Amino acid sequence: MPSGSFVFAHLADAHVGAWARDPAVRTALRESVLRALRVVEERGAEFLLVSGDLFHTPQPDPAEVAPVAAALRRLVEHGRRIYVIYGSHDYVAHRTSWLDVLAETGVFVKVAPEAVRTEGTRWTLPFLVDDPTGARIAGISGRSHGLDRDYFRAVDSELFRAEPGFKIFQFHAAVEEFLPPKLREHLHGIRRDDLPFGCDYYAGGHIHVTYEGDGPGGGLLVNPGAVFGTSRTDLENALADRTHSGVAIVTVENGRPRVEFVDTAPREAFRLLDVDVDGRSSAEAKATVEEQVGLASTPGTLVFPRVHGTLTDGSIAALGLTAVGRSAGARAGTVHWDLRDLSAPSPAGSSSEPDADVETAEIRRMIDESRLAAPWLDGPDGETLVRELLRELGTPKADGESRQDYASARLGGARRLLDVRADRST
Repeated sequence: MPSGSFVFAHLADAHVGAWARDPAVRTALRESVLRALRVVEERGAEFLLVSGDLFHTPQPDPAEVAPVAAALRRLVEHGRRIYVIYGSHDYVAHRTSWLDVLAETGVFVKVAPEAVRTEGTRWTLPFLVDDPTGARIAGISGRSHGLDRDYFRAVDSELFRAEPGFKIFQFHAAVEEFLPPKLREHLHGIRRDDLPFGCDYYAGGHIHVTYEGDGPGGGLLVNPGAVFGTSRTDLENALADRTHSGVAIVTVENGRPRVEFVDTAPREAFRLLDVDVDGRSSAEAKATVEEQVGLASTPGTLVFPRVHGTLTDGSIAALGLTAVGRSAGARAGTVHWDLRDLSAPSPAGSSSEPDADVETAEIRRMIDESRLAAPWLDGPDGETLVRELLRELGTPKADGESRQDYASARLGGARRLLDVRADRST
């Protein structure tokens, strides 16, 4: 019997399988997701919404998928329903992803069409009904590089909005009115008014920062934040209480929702260090790094040192960070280095231009030469795409990974970024 009062859960950006090069951090992320799923049952949620990026890639390591799939299956066996949309990471054009596999086995229901070819025409928003509660649920899946923006602008949601009962809309896109200032220069999202008018709850995802506000027409608009995070910035935001890291529990009473955020990431285990070595010799810098990392490395901790500055002599290799990390890691859970802002003097006779500037100049030269053939490379989004392609194609082969699996993974990653149609003749 449909009711105006019930409880549901909302989770986004779990990114299971992220931190692929750091097993200890990857394990901490997975355990945070499993704790979030336990909270869903403990708090008596009728159903769970997953608003994109359950996995970090469309085809993650099965060892990462298995425990999460088992936890989702337990929820289903205990009477919970799970409704999922694709995010920009776990959607892949024209290929089967783990979301497809789990949906086929009945672990959850895919709410939204993962791709809508609008071609300038309007399309009707499909929806489903959660029978025990009577809630109507619709959504639009996420796509990389904001390619889903046109979907929102071309959707016809009149039939959905005319439905009785509590209405939920799931989406995986940045909402410009809720972007933190530091992200506004880098992300192009949808406007709040691009969302279907008049829903009771808007279940967002994509940006890894919690927000809560009003949707178009006054419904509750929520992004729970990433369950754990995929970057040092995510961890910094969590420790500074700029975001939650876990799952949202939504209580509906007489058709009105209110949200509670339950954190499940082990914040007490994070140790974020800023190690300034500017103006120091390589020997002095090494001693400083060893001391600060050593002091932070206690059992079970996840240490994230950001080493920054310019050395007066030697090279970054002279700091022996691999050995420092190995020694500290024997005491802590892991040491994950951030060296983006660390530099050393250029060798005699070499260009004084920093490596980053050389890379930027070369990327822009390539774009200039290719712009006529590929106009979509124009502007900052094109430069970002080229950088992401280079990172994807430059990922080293993992221990035990076959040459065929490695090549397939790199090609799949490039296709996901470019969203090109696979050649079915091969």
